[in-house]
Amino acid sequence: MVLGIAAAAGLGAAMLAGGSGDAPPATPTAESPAVKTVDVLVAANDIGMGGSVRAEDVRWQAWPQDAANAAFVLKSAAPNAIQDTSGSIARSPFVAGEPIRPDKLIKGDGSGYMAAILPAGMRAISIEISAESGAGGFILPNDRVDVIVTRKVTGSSGRDESYSETIIQNVRVLAIDQTVEDKDGQRVVVGKTATLELTLAQAEQVSLSRQQGAVALALRALVDSGPTAGLEADPAQKRGSSLTVVRFGVTSNGGGR
Repeated sequence: MVLGIAAAAGLGAAMLAGGSGDAPPATPTAESPAVKTVDVLVAANDIGMGGSVRAEDVRWQAWPQDAANAAFVLKSAAPNAIQDTSGSIARSPFVAGEPIRPDKLIKGDGSGYMAAILPAGMRAISIEISAESGAGGFILPNDRVDVIVTRKVTGSSGRDESYSETIIQNVRVLAIDQTVEDKDGQRVVVGKTATLELTLAQAEQVSLSRQQGAVALALRALVDSGPTAGLEADPAQKRGSSLTVVRFGVTSNGGGR
């Protein structure tokens, strides 16, 4: 009797185990609607600022129609865009896969790199710098700097006196002529010349200051490097002031401007 009960219990357990392994019927799911796409012109390779765009640097890429911006180049609107874009100069850098925008390109017409990236109405002027006058080589293209000139004048006491003045603030560095030099056993990058983006009046002011004294660049902090960030009073408004020099208890005014 005990063996019969055990056999019946084992048979029932086996039946229950076999029934629990049956998978529930699959619930049908609704198919997602197909996403509509358009062909957008994108960069096939990284393109640096001022670089010439070749035909192999761009390609067509399927892009969700709802996410396509009006500034993008669409194949439906410009089927020959690859050929038309070839030879253009990039006014801003592109990364691979980034949509090409016509406002970030300038059609190549024989103009050089610098003329292509200069905004309308601006001028490019280069000044000689060194590690001492160029923030130790840490100034790079697209940084913003202040221009400081140091002059020597003859004070009221007849002695030579020096003063420094910030003549231009918050200007963009377009390029640095960089060469690699060996200094104290370390390879460092030191710029010999810096090309600045200036207005015509500022370019004239810098050119004159180079003849009057030593010009140095002061690197601005990133938070103070916006186009209008951290501007102090116009240095031109401070002309006519002087620097008070105290030597051995004798006060004299130098640097009259």
